[in-house]
Amino acid sequence: MQPRETIDTAIIGAGVIGLAIARALAPSRSVVLLDQENHFGEHLSSRNSEVIHAGLYYPPNSLKARLCLRGNALLYRYCQEQSIPYRQCGKLVVANEEQQGALEQLHHNALDSGAAGLHRCSQQWLHQQEPWLHASEALLSELSGILDSHALMARLDEQAQAHHALLCYRHRVRRIDCQHDHFLLHVDSDDGPFELQCRQLINAAGLGAVSLLKRCHGFPQQHIPEQRLARGNYFSLSGRSPTRRLIYPLPEADGLGIHLTVDLAGNARFGPDVEWIDHRDYQVNESRRPQFEAAIRRYWPALAPRRLSPAYAGIRPKLFVNGAPYRDFLIQGEKEHGIKGMINLLGIESPGLTAALAIAEDIANLG
Repeated sequence: MQPRETIDTAIIGAGVIGLAIARALAPSRSVVLLDQENHFGEHLSSRNSEVIHAGLYYPPNSLKARLCLRGNALLYRYCQEQSIPYRQCGKLVVANEEQQGALEQLHHNALDSGAAGLHRCSQQWLHQQEPWLHASEALLSELSGILDSHALMARLDEQAQAHHALLCYRHRVRRIDCQHDHFLLHVDSDDGPFELQCRQLINAAGLGAVSLLKRCHGFPQQHIPEQRLARGNYFSLSGRSPTRRLIYPLPEADGLGIHLTVDLAGNARFGPDVEWIDHRDYQVNESRRPQFEAAIRRYWPALAPRRLSPAYAGIRPKLFVNGAPYRDFLIQGEKEHGIKGMINLLGIESPGLTAALAIAEDIANLG
């Protein structure tokens, strides 16, 4: 790539959302996708529960609610059409007697948001279907499932390149200059530094999206939110899983609780928890095992000791605006920050994997 080459759209960040956007835009314009890692999806996109969410938790009319529901439908269709491994296994959100009011509230929120495929399940039904499970009631979400996120990203990568998108790994954007009618990216690569000029800039850098804005000259500082990091540890279960469904407790303030998920091979794992950290560190914190065991035994009292072992950890970007948690996706365009041609995707944590195709669809529809 020659210095000062000009292209239509530059996308920064080759997670599942950056790849989905590249695939959506490449047929109609020149697209370059830049990522500083060696491969796609090295952070948020590959360090999660691989769950296809069904829109239960998010406030009606929020971006998370709308994009999760639309993304759920698009993702199942895409997996079917592209032969990407997935399973619509369903999810149970469980409650004890003291939590039935909270479960009722969650059910109403899901219905108000437009979620479908929901059923209240009695203790008798649970005893027949999941005899190992300790709960007085549950909410069944039929449209929740799991997928192979790596296969999804590989297919998006392949289709983007088939439409001549240029995917550049080991390319770090050092600085961005916002000009009158274009953006100038200063990029470091293995072949040396170069400059790339683009008419449209999409910041899909995940954990690095906020810090990238701080290196963006001409971007109004008042529109840069604070970002804090929440590590989510996962522990795997040795031996056979007690279920083929997803089992979730009721959500907590900063997460969905330590839940049981199964992978496509039928193996079970638990997580994530919420552990606030100061810098990126993907080491599983083994000292949190007792907290995991205590949380799991609330719905699985018979969990045997020593069946949990460290699996992996992910990190979620948590946004704060004016010192208060901002719990929705923050998608900024010209209307929000005043810069023509720039779209920032900030705080894209769960349900970002589910919402990826819907986010790409929205951006493609902007023209």
